[in-house]
Amino acid sequence: METCEYTIKELKELLSGREVGRDLILKLKEDPRKGVQKLAEKYQKKREQEKERAAKYEQMAREERSLWEDDIYPVAGLDEAGRGPLAGPVVAAAVILEPEHRIIGLDDSKKISPARREALFKEIKEKASVGIGRVGPQKIDEINILQASFLAMRKALDNLEREPEYLLIDGKMNLPQVDISQEAVINGDSRVNAVAAASIAAKVTRDRIMLDFAEQYPEYNFSANMGYGTAEHIEVLREYGASPIHRSSFKIVAENQQSGNSN
Repeated sequence: METCEYTIKELKELLSGREVGRDLILKLKEDPRKGVQKLAEKYQKKREQEKERAAKYEQMAREERSLWEDDIYPVAGLDEAGRGPLAGPVVAAAVILEPEHRIIGLDDSKKISPARREALFKEIKEKASVGIGRVGPQKIDEINILQASFLAMRKALDNLEREPEYLLIDGKMNLPQVDISQEAVINGDSRVNAVAAASIAAKVTRDRIMLDFAEQYPEYNFSANMGYGTAEHIEVLREYGASPIHRSSFKIVAENQQSGNSN
């Protein structure tokens, strides 16, 4: 491609959605027009980011590959979302990645934008086995959030299409009441691909649930706070009282239950 044969607008349209390789970036850099120079910088940065994501994927694949090389397969990563909110369920995900399918860009869900999480979750469902487990606020209040998180993880495992041979679990604690070899991995959602995939699956699933609740209980603005105890959420909680999806095991919720609106 001779970049000088195109206007800047035509180049933008031509390159949109296309993989721009090193040779083409060099040609863009040689074009004297400032607008084309900016395009070159844009695609150079994008290329560097893709390389970084690919390198991170390889680094985060070491744990699983070590297990695969020892004929330990399938390996499931587990993580949860929603341990800390004042309202809504805790959701866990179990994900089995396939050795032949790479999913570039996996990371701790908190480090990824909502749009990127959605795109990755779509790819995860296409290329991996996913099980989701959910435990509601009433059960959380009954058995406490730690046990509810464990229960959600066991449900996620039950909802996998096949039973894993080994578990990699985000955090410091193994999963009780499960007769599967396992390992707790501190910061596993940013260190192990399968755990990162589970982090994304759990987060996206829970966010979708909270968006549905936002329509049922619009006064609490769950679409913005996702049930977490923001200053605005607490102010509204004091004004309207607790909803049916609030967790009474939190003091601020219990204090506002009597006057709560149960509709």
